[in-house]
Amino acid sequence: MADIFERLIKNYGPLGQHRERAHGYFAFPKLEGEIGSRMLFRGKEKIVWSLNNYLGLANHPEVRKSDADASREFGLAYPMGARMMSGNSNFHEQLERELAAFEGKEDAILLNFGYQGIMSLIDALCNRHDVIVYDAESHACIIDGLRLHQGHRFVFKHNDIADCEKQLQRATALIEKQSSGGILLITEGVFGMAGDQGKLKELAALRPTYQFRMLVDDAHGFGTLGKTGAGAGEEQGVQDEIDLYFSTFAKSMASIGAFIAGPKQIIDYIRYNIRSQIFAKSLPMTLVIGNLKRLELLRTQPEIKDKLWSNALKLQRGLKEKGFDIGKTDSVVTPVYMKGGVEEATSMVTDLRENYNIFCSIVVYPVIPKGHIIYRLIPTAVHTDEDIALTLKAFEETKKKLDEGAYKSEFIPQMAE
Repeated sequence: MADIFERLIKNYGPLGQHRERAHGYFAFPKLEGEIGSRMLFRGKEKIVWSLNNYLGLANHPEVRKSDADASREFGLAYPMGARMMSGNSNFHEQLERELAAFEGKEDAILLNFGYQGIMSLIDALCNRHDVIVYDAESHACIIDGLRLHQGHRFVFKHNDIADCEKQLQRATALIEKQSSGGILLITEGVFGMAGDQGKLKELAALRPTYQFRMLVDDAHGFGTLGKTGAGAGEEQGVQDEIDLYFSTFAKSMASIGAFIAGPKQIIDYIRYNIRSQIFAKSLPMTLVIGNLKRLELLRTQPEIKDKLWSNALKLQRGLKEKGFDIGKTDSVVTPVYMKGGVEEATSMVTDLRENYNIFCSIVVYPVIPKGHIIYRLIPTAVHTDEDIALTLKAFEETKKKLDEGAYKSEFIPQMAE
């Protein structure tokens, strides 16, 4: 008989195998100080492009006051228990009503976390007779939710409408053959790695031909897209075509929690059947009241979103003018694509942090194919023109070093202790 622990120790996994070198620097780094565009890393100030704080609400004075006042009044324990049993409150229901109204839906349900929430949502919606059709670049939480699904699932090439229609045809044929079940189509409002919007309008146009319901994960679109900030559906003029709208508070709201908005009868069904919420403690009152304040600012201060987009476009234009490939992003998410190996990538990011005081995240193999590097920059409303100018200069200089081979294995930038 094999020892489970012995097997794990022999193989830490594709990311864990690098833990001894990466931990504390490339993985699990510690950013300190006030949350903003500049924070401390190993005691030195860095310009940070790695925080999901799109609207800069993390340190907004009204948000900080609301969080502090709610914490003083309620603490972190209140309310105790799961929502269904003893953890409900007027504030929880108020936030749900306001989110539903903001998204133009009949009702909404709060979730403790986005990741577990959408996994459990998929499990609650679909039985073994149902077929799920989904985009190939769906987030890991969706993929993990699909693993819970006992029925069939068909994947379509990323944002490829022709291939999506082909998978819908397969799904329809299968359901007709088994004489039961329905189709759930899952996509994203904004794909968080590449920054491109899901083709919601084109997908919605398939509905007259194929009978399906559409679930959209709009974690990166909520608060950043659309005239009011209601997301990718509003941006593309198809919000009414989205059956279930999902988003997290972890991005634009700089908070914890998530929600699903949709038809009242379906939200009621979810409320009484979504296991990750039925069997989990209620979202603490401090977070609920804090999220009410964040939503209020999102509604009443559109200039915050305008500033975010001003910064994002300055950064993206600057990168393109300097010859960088930022792909097909049509959101504030800003990927920068380069060629190079893992050694070159780690040397380059170390050089950026130690000698240019730029803190940003990289994605390399095994997450993406060998020989490729992706820098994922996240602009916020609190970045300054100076932050952007210094970052563009740093990228220009380090890219030249990369192209000249300076970041081969023999190059070791000096790392701060």
